[in-house]
Amino acid sequence: MGQKINPLGFRLGVTQNHHSYWFAQPKNYSKLLQEDQKMRNCIENYVYKNIRNSSNYGGIARIEIKRKTDLIQVEIHTGFPALLVENRKRGIEQLKTDVQSILTSGDRKLRMTLTEVTKPYGEPNILAEYIALQLESRVAFRRTMKKAIELAKKTNIKGIKIQIAGRLNGAEIARVEWAREGRVPLQTLRAKIDYCYYPAQTIYGVLGIKIWIFQDEK
Repeated sequence: MGQKINPLGFRLGVTQNHHSYWFAQPKNYSKLLQEDQKMRNCIENYVYKNIRNSSNYGGIARIEIKRKTDLIQVEIHTGFPALLVENRKRGIEQLKTDVQSILTSGDRKLRMTLTEVTKPYGEPNILAEYIALQLESRVAFRRTMKKAIELAKKTNIKGIKIQIAGRLNGAEIARVEWAREGRVPLQTLRAKIDYCYYPAQTIYGVLGIKIWIFQDEK
């Protein structure tokens, strides 16, 4: 069977940009990289616990971190920024406090901003969250995939592939099902392809959701 390389790492520096922008001494590099991951996990966990429910999901497309001499800037790209701002009394301030507690260098100021994604369902992370929410609510997987493809097509993408693996609809034997619409040229480097893996926790076990979205070609 053919082994698939991660489309994001394959195109890094060609059509994909880094999500962390900073330079560091070799001795500090691993520590700062771990700190970045802890900040991302903190933001995602906060959204999962305080915002995500049966009718809402966080809708975080990506988190970009920029480090300067005296400033750490965290930019959250989300399809639904109002959920973070309005859902709780303190909202973004509480989230900022939680992230600040992770930072090892207390002398650096933390700035957190929300950026709205104009076409949220054209982002694989947001689309995967939507699919996971539907599967956890026991909606049939074929119906869910069909609806997700319809939502994505409205954002003028050139192609999409959705794959779901696990005990689909509670079946005894796990299997893999997929659906594709349009072109998804995985071997073309100049093709801007966004990719996401997301697990859905259902009563029958974990379902693995993979989404490839072909945005454009340079």
